[in-house]
Amino acid sequence: MGLEYKIKFSVPGSYDPAALLQKLPNAVNRELMCDAYGYVVEPDGFYFIDHLVDRTIAAVALQSLLDEALRFTDSIELTQL
Repeated sequence: MGLEYKIKFSVPGSYDPAALLQKLPNAVNRELMCDAYGYVVEPDGFYFIDHLVDRTIAAVALQSLLDEALRFTDSIELTQL
């Protein structure tokens, strides 16, 4: 259960997410021992899920993914699934 989003943009074929990984907050909520969020890099953008465990951490992660997508284009499409 959670809130799912698609951040749609054209991901470059040579995209390396290493720098993005450095910007993302730790997804693990140590108190509950579960992930606050998850994401997947797909050819047409990022899939993101907020597991509703730690909304602040998930919000920072979502903003980081939005910022990353905007590095490659002037506009993106954000859809709640």
